[in-house]
Amino acid sequence: MARLLAQRIKAVWLRIDSLEQALVRSGVVDRDGLGPAGYYVGYALALDNLRLGLTVLADCVNPLALTRNAWRDVAFEAGAELLEVEFVCSDARAHRARVEARLCEVPGLLLPDWRAVREREYEVWERAPLVLDTAVLSPCGL
Repeated sequence: MARLLAQRIKAVWLRIDSLEQALVRSGVVDRDGLGPAGYYVGYALALDNLRLGLTVLADCVNPLALTRNAWRDVAFEAGAELLEVEFVCSDARAHRARVEARLCEVPGLLLPDWRAVREREYEVWERAPLVLDTAVLSPCGL
């Protein structure tokens, strides 16, 4: 959905999975030692592109207030507007089927299984994002 939206609105698409996997492939860090490095690269790229006046779409899980606030701070520093969007799937059966059938588009990336998705740490939003429910919204509806 994020890729399609970025393409439709002609935004810079910053996919954290791609950034993180590039760091792993570089040999500088391994998957276990990655920590927040991919997000920090994403913040820097977002800031550079926002300063150019471009629209940036950050595509990431973003389950923590810390990272949500960091994206907000980047927009503030660039003097750019921010729209926080959370994609959810209110249909647990459909969500599980999507997770289990998902194909990996990033070479070498290990996708989480259903259990990992369900058990991922998640903090409630401090600010109300625009919530888009993929159980009722299709990519064509963006």
